[in-house]
Amino acid sequence: MIFDTHTHLYWKSFDGDRDEVLQRARDAGVTRFVVVGTDVETSRAALELASREEGMHASVGIHPNDLGAEGPSASDLATIAELAREELCVAVGETGLDYYWDRVPAARQIAGLRWHLELSAAVHKPVIIHSRDAHEDTARVLGEGLSTTRSGGPGGVMHCFTMGPEELTAYTALDMYVSFSGVVTYPKNDANREAARLVPADRLLVETDCPFLPPQVRRGKRNEPALVAAVIDKVAEVRQSTASEVAATTMANGLRIFGLPTD
Repeated sequence: MIFDTHTHLYWKSFDGDRDEVLQRARDAGVTRFVVVGTDVETSRAALELASREEGMHASVGIHPNDLGAEGPSASDLATIAELAREELCVAVGETGLDYYWDRVPAARQIAGLRWHLELSAAVHKPVIIHSRDAHEDTARVLGEGLSTTRSGGPGGVMHCFTMGPEELTAYTALDMYVSFSGVVTYPKNDANREAARLVPADRLLVETDCPFLPPQVRRGKRNEPALVAAVIDKVAEVRQSTASEVAATTMANGLRIFGLPTD
């Protein structure tokens, strides 16, 4: 059994064949999914999918690129806070920092991240973190505001971790879970593979981030949950393990961080 811990299955590119996509995933052994919202509309869509699909769970939040130059409205923040308390919601986010794009000022992104960290602690659900070209600020803000599992808090997930061993240390020091995506299969990403080798076994997760970032075998095409098997294969290779062992480890870790009962 496999847990794809980060998907965007509400994405329009799945509208024509979503049922077939889910069947392929289940045929590949994927039995658990987290569908991650990036704004109010998609957070609601994530919860709607989770309400009707077996093994599917939702996360709600506002992506740093979707905060707007002036910040989200009070109404939007109140809605996300309300949705975060829904039973089918297992996490807050995705939130974080993205300095690759510049349409949302850094100060606004940091404020948004801090707001999500406070919400995570309030509802006692882990926070899902996106970080792109913003490692130093991400690590600093998390160090100031993350409610860690070590201290009895809900903790957090570094989603789609694309960095290397040097950056990894900052997040493992916070007892965070670290999730690897199709990026770990790309030929030039030796540093990311080394991070996948080094992350503690009890903090390792896998994901697709579909429809984005397909593994090398499907590079340039739409990603989907069935392809998380290629991520598992590569992580198993670099950890000198087996795919079945990595699948079992990441399933157990996913159930633990998201507060789900064992299968």
